[in-house]
Amino acid sequence: MQGQWLNYPTPGIPRTDGKPNLSAPTPRGANSKPDLSGLWVVEATPLADLPPQGASTIAFEGATAQPIRNRYLFNILADFKPEDSPMLPAAQAIYRQRRQNESADLPSSHCLPSGIPLSMTLPYPFKIVQTPELLIVLHEGDSAVRQIYTDGRKHTADPQPTFMGYSIGTWDGDALVVDTVGFNDNGWLDNRGSPRSDALHTVERISRRDFGHLRIEVTLDDPKMYKKPFTVKFGANLVPDSDLQESVCAENEKDRQHFK
Repeated sequence: MQGQWLNYPTPGIPRTDGKPNLSAPTPRGANSKPDLSGLWVVEATPLADLPPQGASTIAFEGATAQPIRNRYLFNILADFKPEDSPMLPAAQAIYRQRRQNESADLPSSHCLPSGIPLSMTLPYPFKIVQTPELLIVLHEGDSAVRQIYTDGRKHTADPQPTFMGYSIGTWDGDALVVDTVGFNDNGWLDNRGSPRSDALHTVERISRRDFGHLRIEVTLDDPKMYKKPFTVKFGANLVPDSDLQESVCAENEKDRQHFK
């Protein structure tokens, strides 16, 4: 039995011979800015550029099974040579401990949010709902909900630390610039254990280059854990004619029984 409208034609998608035309022009809102709304999944990294455990396949209802493997899911510092790693000694110690523990404390394995940018690099779709004053991002993989305010507000002086932080968005041409602070130090930057601290500050640039593709750049600045800011860049592809599945971690959790 199919549920949650998983093979239901998404309204508003341009089509050619009945098939979604993902190279059609970028949709725009009443303010002429790109509309980022849609169901998205991170784009794949070529298998040759991944560690051996990096291949996985996620099949979306009504679509051909597709490989979902992104390098930053496994290593947020994938663009650095090992000898050029910007990790400070404190971060290296945390990372080594997590590797020795085989990532048993990965937040999502304990039904906690993955955080930024890890939630976006999981091999599961996320949905963006855009309104004039707020973007809502719903993540299927870890059930995280994120709010990005575009109503002109400023960051509060002393935010209560959270997994997803507090996000304010402004437009720079056709790119949404998302400034996020107020993180706790419980999140991970990748699923192998690259740490973050409560000093983390992220700036994302999200743009929709055509109907079916997002460009995402995330600059991470965490002076307690890394010598300098660094930027990761990846894409996301529209998942047409599908929708989010309900994912209740506490109901489906099967990881902890395997931890040593």
